[in-house]
Amino acid sequence: MTSRNLRLLILALLLSAGASLPLHAQGQAAAPAVSPPGAENAAASVPWESLSAEQQKVLDRFSGNWSALPPGRQNALARGSARWLKMSPEQRVRARDRFVTWRNLPPEKRMRIRERGEHYLTLSPDDQQRVRDGIHKFKKLSPERRRELRETWQRLTPEQRERLRERARQRRENRPPNPRDGN
Repeated sequence: MTSRNLRLLILALLLSAGASLPLHAQGQAAAPAVSPPGAENAAASVPWESLSAEQQKVLDRFSGNWSALPPGRQNALARGSARWLKMSPEQRVRARDRFVTWRNLPPEKRMRIRERGEHYLTLSPDDQQRVRDGIHKFKKLSPERRRELRETWQRLTPEQRERLRERARQRRENRPPNPRDGN
C-alpha cells in the first residue's frame, strides 16, 4: 500500500460509515446544535420577547412553551434561528436536507457522530486544521474513489485500522516541519 493510499484510507476513517465530521468542523451552518449533558441549565434563559420578529416567526412552534424549555435549548434555538435567517435559499435547502438526514439516522450512528464531534473539539487547533484539510482533500476525489476508499476502510479489521492510525501518528511525529504550515 502506497503512502498516498494510506493517507487516503485515514481520510476515509474520518468519513467512515458515510458520515462526515460535525458541520461546524466544516465551517457550514449546522442543524440544531446538541449541547453536552448538563449544559442546558448552565446558560441564562432567553426571553421570547428578546427575539426579533423574524426569529419568533421561525420559532413559532415553540412560542407556547418557550419558557418551559431549558435555557441551553433556548440559546441553541435562538442562535440557530439567527443563522437560519442569514442563510440564502440554497443554504436553507441544504440545511433542511442535512437535518432530515440526521433525524433519519439510527440513534447509535448519531451517537457515534456526536462522539467524533466531541473528540474533534478536544484536538489542538493544528490537528483540527489537519482534519479540515483532510476532509477538503477527500471531497476533491472523484465519487468513485471516495466509494472505493470507504469500502476498503470498512473491510479492514479493527486491528488493521488501528495499525493504520498508529502509522499515521508516527509519520506526523517524525515528519520535518513544513514551511507552508508556518512550522
